Amino acid sequence: MSVTVSAWSRRYALISAFALVCWQVGIVFEVPRRTEIALGLFGFVFHMVFGKAYALVPSYFDSELAFPWAPKTQFPLVVVGTAGLVVSSLGIETGWLTAGSAALWFLGVAVFVGTLVSTIGRALIRGETGTGEHNAERLPVDRLANGFVPVALSYLLVGSYEIAALYGPLPALFGGAPAQASHLLAAGTAAVLVFALGFRLLPRFLVVSPPLWVVRIVLPAAAAGPVLIAAGLEIPRLQIVGAALEAVAVCLFAAALARMFVRSDRRRVGLYGVLAGAGSGVGGVLLGLVFAFDGTTAPLTTLHFRLNVLGFLGLTVVGLAYQFYPPSVGEFPGSSERTAALSILGICAGLLTHAISLRIGLDALTTVGYLPAFGGSVLYAYLLVSAFFTRM
Repeated sequence: MSVTVSAWSRRYALISAFALVCWQVGIVFEVPRRTEIALGLFGFVFHMVFGKAYALVPSYFDSELAFPWAPKTQFPLVVVGTAGLVVSSLGIETGWLTAGSAALWFLGVAVFVGTLVSTIGRALIRGETGTGEHNAERLPVDRLANGFVPVALSYLLVGSYEIAALYGPLPALFGGAPAQASHLLAAGTAAVLVFALGFRLLPRFLVVSPPLWVVRIVLPAAAAGPVLIAAGLEIPRLQIVGAALEAVAVCLFAAALARMFVRSDRRRVGLYGVLAGAGSGVGGVLLGLVFAFDGTTAPLTTLHFRLNVLGFLGLTVVGLAYQFYPPSVGEFPGSSERTAALSILGICAGLLTHAISLRIGLDALTTVGYLPAFGGSVLYAYLLVSAFFTRM
């Protein structure tokens, strides 16, 4: 990975961490759902996805980044686009702000997708994986996982187009509902990348391989589920099938990860974060199944969103960040795995309190319960800045 790409990857990671902190502040002050989506999904999850994809994906196809200028070019487009979507979601609206922000986001995504497609296209056709001879037994999983990276990129392009169509003059490909675009982006792009890249990364971190049959089920199910869920918001039968496929993918991935974790002797704190994320994802998809059969309510929809974006995707992001940027290398006081563990526990505590508060019918506990999650997000951002301090 070049020094330039590495530096830009860290900048994306810092924006991601800042968005996470802002999101948790927003939860405490009960900002609108649209604001949560802009901060949590666009800001927190996707900025980390962009940064790490530029750094990791080329090597998984034994390639070099086709356009080294792409991370720098995309950065202001998605950062300003996300900021504009956050501002407009708070009611600070002008005639052009939302449409312009969505257009900037889409342009940034186009740069990202175009760059990665140009980078991996030929290597994908040739079946290149960058897998060394010492990892030859992992080649079938690596090759299968690589094949689903273009699926995730397709979802990203379509979902971002839907966002631009939702707030601008473009015709929508689906029904034009915000929930459809959010599912395409969260489940279609971010979750598929968690599975595809996770099946490559996690066996190397844990030094234990998942069964090939699990990978063969999880990846196709995860690829098919999101489009059916999006279409199913207008055709309920499709939503049931999509939710079932998504549940199969997440639950089987979580079970495989738990099995790998038990068999492994690696116990770094980041791996606990990924495991907690998978557990939260199981709760999120099971709740989605309930929605598909019985409908939903606003409080349950909020819990579903947070279990999936803050829990499944978010804790996975945090856990992998601690793997790539170990807390102990930080320059600031308290930079340690213990502090990292506290940050993960804080986020878990916020999600658990939310679920309990709905169960016992004590709504006031939900907002207060996210104070530990706010603290955990601050610790996470602190540890990232600490790890990056000498390299800024």
